Amino acid sequence: MHSTCILLWTFWSYCRAMMGRFCLLKNRCLLRQVLPGLPTFMHRQFSLDVSSPLFRTQGYVNGQWINVASTFPVLDPATGEEIAKVADCGPTEAKLAVDAAYKAFYSWKQYTAKERSVLLRKWYDLLTLNKEDLAKLITFECGKPMKESLGEIAYAASFLEWFSEEARRVYGDVVPSATKDRKILLMKQPVGVASIITPWNFPSAMITRKVGAALAAGCTVVVKPAEDTPLSALALAELAGQAGIPAGVFNVVPCSREKTPSVGTILCTDPLVRKVSFTGSTSTGKILLKQAADTVKRVSMELGGHAPFIVFDSADLDKAVAGAMNSKFRNSGQTCVCSNRFLVQSGIHDRFVEKLGKAMDTELRLGHGADPNTTQGPLINVRAAEKVEHQVQDAVSQGAKVLRGGKRLDGSFHQPTLLTDVTTHMLCTKEETFGPLLPVIRFNTEEEALAIANASDVGLAGYFFSQDVSQIWRVTENLEVGMVGVNEGLLSTPEASFGGVKQSGIGREGSKYGVDEYLDVKYMCFGGLTL
Repeated sequence: MHSTCILLWTFWSYCRAMMGRFCLLKNRCLLRQVLPGLPTFMHRQFSLDVSSPLFRTQGYVNGQWINVASTFPVLDPATGEEIAKVADCGPTEAKLAVDAAYKAFYSWKQYTAKERSVLLRKWYDLLTLNKEDLAKLITFECGKPMKESLGEIAYAASFLEWFSEEARRVYGDVVPSATKDRKILLMKQPVGVASIITPWNFPSAMITRKVGAALAAGCTVVVKPAEDTPLSALALAELAGQAGIPAGVFNVVPCSREKTPSVGTILCTDPLVRKVSFTGSTSTGKILLKQAADTVKRVSMELGGHAPFIVFDSADLDKAVAGAMNSKFRNSGQTCVCSNRFLVQSGIHDRFVEKLGKAMDTELRLGHGADPNTTQGPLINVRAAEKVEHQVQDAVSQGAKVLRGGKRLDGSFHQPTLLTDVTTHMLCTKEETFGPLLPVIRFNTEEEALAIANASDVGLAGYFFSQDVSQIWRVTENLEVGMVGVNEGLLSTPEASFGGVKQSGIGREGSKYGVDEYLDVKYMCFGGLTL
């Protein structure tokens, strides 16, 4: 940590001891901070003011809030200040949650599809009603600007709405038989207990996208949220209880980074768990796949991305620039479908880069997510900012030019950065950045662009801009990704399937296919008939 940061921490330790700036009141939780010495955009006070029922810090098992012996801190990534201490659940609590989910499964699966649909709809209504408080939690534990946090809550709620409807559309099949004395029926039944392991970058939506489908199918769940963002998951648990979701159907076991391996082992190896759904890095996904293999569990894996963003000469330049801004800088570049490699055809390259630089100057404002003027919050932690800094330094050392930004700031902040003269030998084109770095590679032909775009072990999303209809079909069919945005930089929606190919994962979330991930197909042969 920089010497200035060390001085700040010393100053703040003294302030906390002398002034007690962090306090929990009866009905509200309030965090205030004053940050002299940080960049000018951080000289304000910011308050986390959330209604008491939604500010939960205990584990949630079998419909009860549980205390454990130890806690871990949740920090505001913009300031490094502690927001709360949360129950540090371990293997014991994880096992209790699995047992509770297993017991609840046998009653929950007997609920009719309509009954499950009604409860999911009530949960959706409560998310919508409490969107402001839920968004504040996201902003303070994840760092997103409030506008984006409100957008995430709407997105999270949309999955509960969608799957409340899909619950009543889980159809089987009656298959024509080759003989007259039997009928063939294919029935769909819930797989059982599902372990849900979610990331920090969408701390509400990644839960509802998985849990909405699981509950609609008749499964019960144990959620392990990311250690950086447990408050959103616990608030969802509170609202699930208010909606009438029965005890044991939805359980949350928050834990620290240190306890994550042992908790994860329980969730992936316990024989009572029949399904594991994970969103996170490819390296962690491979570990969980190996653990789940011993008991042959069903798995869904939404893993790393390295999305190409291709701009062809025929593209509408203004739309391409707008798409690039949306695709790269949402959540400060910390989404799994963020564009990571920008390929721009020679004939339009210089004009695209010029317009993009001006858009960055006009639209991007660094700051705390609670500031209404902020469009770019912090990265999730110092390690994330260091990774971006390292990729910029590597690219510059190999000849890349910095046209905008390029500097690491204090704490978890990094300037939005535009690089040109980038080559495929640079680190930023070989690994996912997860930060506000936009490297531009010049190309000449469609074949060259596709070769660069597909030269990756992962294939989650890809984007391209073109007005050539034949080219649109060719490129869409040849991009080795699970999702393609054509003349569009934002593609996520509950109605469409979400997932990748190659090492970007297994299975699909959202859409009508999302429920299938939590269903077994049972074949019934009804014989001995006289027809």
